[in-house]
Amino acid sequence: MSTDTPRTDTLRTDDPRARDPRTDPGHDRRDEPAWLLVTRREVVSRITDKSFLLGTAFMVVLIAGFIGFNAWQEERTDSVTLAATPDSAAMATAIEDAAPEVDDNVAVTVLEVDDRAAAEAALRDDEADGWLHPTDDGWQLTSESSEQGSLTDVVRAVVQQQVLTDNAAEVGTTVDALQAGSTVTTDFLRGDAERAGVAEAVGFVFVFLFYFAALVFGMQLASSVIEEKQSRIVEIIAAAIPVRHLLAGKVLGNTALAVIQLLVYLVVGLVGLSFTSYKSYVPALSGPTAWFIAFFLAGFIALACLWAVAGSLASRTEDLQATSTPLTMLMLVMFFGGLSLDGRGQVIASFVPPVSAVVMPKRILAGGVEWWEPLLALGLLAAFAAVTVWVGERLYRRALLQTGGRVSLRQAWSAAE
Repeated sequence: MSTDTPRTDTLRTDDPRARDPRTDPGHDRRDEPAWLLVTRREVVSRITDKSFLLGTAFMVVLIAGFIGFNAWQEERTDSVTLAATPDSAAMATAIEDAAPEVDDNVAVTVLEVDDRAAAEAALRDDEADGWLHPTDDGWQLTSESSEQGSLTDVVRAVVQQQVLTDNAAEVGTTVDALQAGSTVTTDFLRGDAERAGVAEAVGFVFVFLFYFAALVFGMQLASSVIEEKQSRIVEIIAAAIPVRHLLAGKVLGNTALAVIQLLVYLVVGLVGLSFTSYKSYVPALSGPTAWFIAFFLAGFIALACLWAVAGSLASRTEDLQATSTPLTMLMLVMFFGGLSLDGRGQVIASFVPPVSAVVMPKRILAGGVEWWEPLLALGLLAAFAAVTVWVGERLYRRALLQTGGRVSLRQAWSAAE
C-alpha cells in the first residue's frame, strides 16, 4: 500500500515567495530596523491621541479666527454721527465729504442741531458720537464720556487741511506751496521697506512657533523617557534593541510630529492671509517659509536630543525640572533673542547655533540677505545638530539605565557602557 507524503507549506530560503510580503505579512516588519519601529510607535501613539488632535485643532481654529477677525476689522466700516450747530455746519460737511480719503473704514454722517443744548442732548441720548464747534483758538470735538478714536483722527486731519487751505488763500498761496519740501519718507539700508511691517509680524510667528513646538514636544519627549525609566520598561526595551535606536526613534518620531503640526499651521496661516489685504505678500513669503522649515528641522532635532538627555538624567518626574533647567534657559534665550535682536547683533546671532534657527529666517523675511548667508547658517546649525546628537547619544545611553536618583552630566559622561 502506498502512502502519500504529507504536503508542507514550508518555503525554501531561496524561494522568491519567502521574501514576498504578501505571502509573509510579518516579514517586512521583522526586517525593519529598530529605530524605525520606535519612530512608528511614537508617531502612531501621538497622532491617535485625542489631546494631541484637539490641541492641534484648537490652534488651527485660533489661527484662522485671528486672521478672520483682522480681515473683518479691515473690511468693517465704522459709522459715526457728528453733530453740528449752524456755526460749524460747513466744516462738518467738509469732514463728511473728505472722511473716506482720510480713512476708508470711517463713514461720517452730519446731524444738524439748532444750538449747544440740542447738541449736548444728542450726545446724551446717543444720537451723535461727537459735536464739533469752534473755539477762540480753533475747533473742539466734544463727546459724551469717551474718546472717539476714529472720528477724532478724521476730524483732526480734515480740519487741519481745511484751515491750512483757508489760511493759504488769505495770503495768496496754496497748501502745496506751503508744504513743499516737508515730506518725510522712510527707507532701509537692508531689505524692502514695503515688506517691513509684514516681515516683523511673520517673524514673530516663526519665533513663537519654534519655541512652542520645541517646548511642548520636548517636555513630552522627556516625560515619556522618565515614565519608561521609572516603570522599568526601558530595561526590557534595552534588552531587545540598542539604546541608540531607541533614542533615534524617539527623536525622529517627535520631529515628524512637530513638522507635520508646523506645516498645518503654516498652510492655514498662508491660506488665511490670502483672504486679507496682505494677500499680495503671500508669494513673497513662500521662500522664507521654506527656509524656516529647514532651519526648524535642524534646530528641533538638536533640541529634541537634548530633551531626551534631560529625561534620561532624571529618575522621577519630579527631577525633570532640575535636569531640564539649562535647556529651558537656552530656549528662552532663543525666544527673546529672536524677538529683540536687531542690527549687527542680529547678523551675528543669525550664524550662531541654535539661535540661528529663529534669527536667520527673520533676516530672510526682512530681505537684504546674500544668497550664501542662509546656506552657511544652515550648515553651521546642521553641524551643531550632528555634534549634539553624538554627545546626547552618549549621555542618553549611559544615563538611561541608571536608577536610584538624579544622574549628573559628569556621572553620565564617565559611566561605563
